[in-house]
Amino acid sequence: MATRELIDLTGPESAELLTADSVILLGTGAVEHHGPHLPLSTDLVVADMVTSALVERAAGELDVWRLPTLAYTKSDEHSWASGTMWLSWDTLMRVLVDLGRSIATTPARRLVFVNGHGGNSALLQVACRELRRQFGLSTFLMHPGRPVDHGGRSTAAEELGMGVHGGRGETSVLLYLRPELVHMDRAVRSVPEHLAEYRHVGFGKPVSFGWLSDDFGTGGVVGDPTGATAEEGKQLIEDGVEQCLAALREIARFDPRPPRAL
Repeated sequence: MATRELIDLTGPESAELLTADSVILLGTGAVEHHGPHLPLSTDLVVADMVTSALVERAAGELDVWRLPTLAYTKSDEHSWASGTMWLSWDTLMRVLVDLGRSIATTPARRLVFVNGHGGNSALLQVACRELRRQFGLSTFLMHPGRPVDHGGRSTAAEELGMGVHGGRGETSVLLYLRPELVHMDRAVRSVPEHLAEYRHVGFGKPVSFGWLSDDFGTGGVVGDPTGATAEEGKQLIEDGVEQCLAALREIARFDPRPPRAL
């Protein structure tokens, strides 16, 4: 069967075609303010595109299936801005647990969250353990690109390691994926340079801190999108998909239990 979209199967087909070795991908995006130059759908576009690319590239090699990407997630750091559609942490957790319960009715036992929004990461880590404990699923969390505030590297030196939202990386990716939605004439640099003096506290540093996107100004951008290019976005996406595909190869055979002695 050509489709790898789980929802395109009939109920009996889902029971017949999925096995304990099947890997289910669930993209988690967001609908949230991304400054004056990027669409609200930025994180949703990325998560959806990456999961689609993964099932396509894994075809014939891995038993991977895709669920529809979650659009509405935990975006309360941007709740002050018009257009942000967000779920409270406990609502999203209940949604994830309910989806895990539903997935557990299929033969599949491996679930991967492919996350396009850094604000989801902490909650998804908690969900991974909860679904493991409650339903016995093997659960995983991956990002197409490791967020800067999670220890990833910024692509632009002028962002001083603080390109965490609407900056050069995200803008480049959208210029590649959906250029018609990007307004580069409205792109403005907004880097909280004073934070660079802190050695221990900050994005990707030993001590993290709670923040809202308007803590750094009223534009909602934390980074410098002005140097973004579609070419850089293409490279970021290609690298991200290849990294995720390599991770899926390990996920398909991952077992935390020690091997049995012969």
